[in-house]
Amino acid sequence: MPCRYVIDKDRRLVISTGWDRLTFAEMKAQQDELTSDPNFDPAFNQLVDVTAVTVLDLSIGEAQRIANRGIYSPTSRRAVLASSPAIFGMARMMDAYHSMATGREQVSVFYDGDAALKWLGLEAPLGPAKSEEAKEGEDAKVRPQGRNS
Repeated sequence: MPCRYVIDKDRRLVISTGWDRLTFAEMKAQQDELTSDPNFDPAFNQLVDVTAVTVLDLSIGEAQRIANRGIYSPTSRRAVLASSPAIFGMARMMDAYHSMATGREQVSVFYDGDAALKWLGLEAPLGPAKSEEAKEGEDAKVRPQGRNS
């Protein structure tokens, strides 16, 4: 599965990372796994790093279903870090779906990792500099499968 998460209990943060082609089924499976993890706390913040995703393969309806799941508390902040305009736009659309459906959670989408960390209230970098694989993802595409599936 081209995604994983790490729970940093000290920082009260879930770090989710995706790479290559990422599908609806994989995104949903990761959310399901996360919510059943005994270390998961819905009050934690989340950093979603999709800078290495090359294709986000989900329909508009699937994007809406993922966005509306609401697994985090209303006070949690979720920062999405993207490198591709197409994936950045899909993340913004999912944020809008979530806000319309629940009026909950604070979500923001970033191109800049430092700005995302600052918005989450974190100062230190969380990992190494952007890898070559992530840089290759800059030409990523979103491939919708249908209008409302």
